[in-house]
Amino acid sequence: VQLQASGGGLVQTGGSLRLSCVSTVNIALFDILGWYRQAPGKQRELVAEAIKGNGANYGDSVKGRFSISKDYAANRLYLQMNSLKPEDTAVYYCRIQGSRGDYWGQGTQVTVSS
Repeated sequence: VQLQASGGGLVQTGGSLRLSCVSTVNIALFDILGWYRQAPGKQRELVAEAIKGNGANYGDSVKGRFSISKDYAANRLYLQMNSLKPEDTAVYYCRIQGSRGDYWGQGTQVTVSS
């Protein structure tokens, strides 16, 4: 299983980015599809997760600004990030979890300038 995240980059405060994560396996077989991030010197934290049959959860700091979505046909997971802030600067990772395993993507850097 491989997950390839992309879409990161440098953006100004208030801007938007859309991250994408493509899987080599059928993501519909997994129960939890998520995005995490890790800023320098900090622990990795949950950004957003979509739980099969149970909606989505978001980290408190991104609620109302970020939105997770998925395309089962394309085996892609997305993270729409709006109203970006400098504190959103981090490496963003996608993750898929289920009875078939727990897999992480390689990360994509998001940098928000003030």
